Amino acid sequence: MAFSGLGLHLGNLSRLSNAQTRSISPENFTGEKGKGGMSVDGPAARQARDLGQGWKVSPFVVIEPGATFTLADIEGQGAIQQIWMTLARGRLRHSILRVYWDDQAHPSVECPAGDFFACGWEEFAQVSSLAVCVNPGRAFNCYWEMPFRKRARFTLENRSEEALTVYYQINYALTEVPADCAYFHAQFRRTNPLPYKDVYTILDGIDGRGHYVGTYMAWGVNNNGWWGEGEIKFFIDGDGEFPTICGTGTEDYFCGAYNFDPHVAHAGQGQSRYVEFTTPYAGLPQVIRPDGVYKSQQRFGLYRWHIPDPIRFQSDLRVTIQALGWLPGVKESKYLPLQDDVASVAFWYQTLPTASFPELPGPDYLEIG
Repeated sequence: MAFSGLGLHLGNLSRLSNAQTRSISPENFTGEKGKGGMSVDGPAARQARDLGQGWKVSPFVVIEPGATFTLADIEGQGAIQQIWMTLARGRLRHSILRVYWDDQAHPSVECPAGDFFACGWEEFAQVSSLAVCVNPGRAFNCYWEMPFRKRARFTLENRSEEALTVYYQINYALTEVPADCAYFHAQFRRTNPLPYKDVYTILDGIDGRGHYVGTYMAWGVNNNGWWGEGEIKFFIDGDGEFPTICGTGTEDYFCGAYNFDPHVAHAGQGQSRYVEFTTPYAGLPQVIRPDGVYKSQQRFGLYRWHIPDPIRFQSDLRVTIQALGWLPGVKESKYLPLQDDVASVAFWYQTLPTASFPELPGPDYLEIG
């Protein structure tokens, strides 16, 4: 692929390019050259009253309850390179991010903002990965490259009953996009509770050519005991009852082992405890433990990015995972199908057009209770 200036890494950081760097924020809604910091009547005009134009007059936007705000609407050809966002006092599950490529009527990204940035439980969790970073305090960063050829449109819907204050910056390049670049997609799903012996679907209904690049899961446990025996399965290009790729356990897929618990791994040494971790490609950054009062259930946030090992498909893809626990027995232990609260975000690239997503559930169903 010819170098187009879409993105740089350490191996090509010195390469020159004809790409034009642009950035959209509340201080420059269009990203136009030489048009940043011109506001005189932004939401912080009072704070800047003794300083005037150019002194942080418009650093954020306020989205009223029930409203949808256009974060960015970019014409031309290029690629989104980085997104930074913080939702001050906002409800993460009720702030819905959507992205539309090349004038499509339906989105290629539709996801609660928290889950999109690997923070699915309305609580801060620090994440250090190549694709997503969540930094103190409540700063969401995305580094997925997102090419577009005609247009890129980002919106944020506020489904909560309170006004949403949003600080954000979308950095991008206007440049030629090679013919073999696919379009970024992300889809959210939730089943609460998962019916007994049902298999949770992470992704289905894909029509096109592309590659799967990541999974985030917000997993709420409704049983005592270990919950992660389930296998993830990738059904590729017409697979029937059995998949081409079958994992060996939930913690295995997320690049951990032995229940994320050193006590289990080291034959009972030390106190049993889930251990959080965050790495470039996989992590368990969030473990929410019961507090004996209103936090009654254990909840987990996990991510796995297939950056060095994308899962390629030529026509279709379906991804599922089992909710399977471990039931200790006097004579013999056995598996236990679970009825957990499971939510996920699937991340992938594919050709257009995007097939319509399943309808996003209403706020009450998405509520974290």
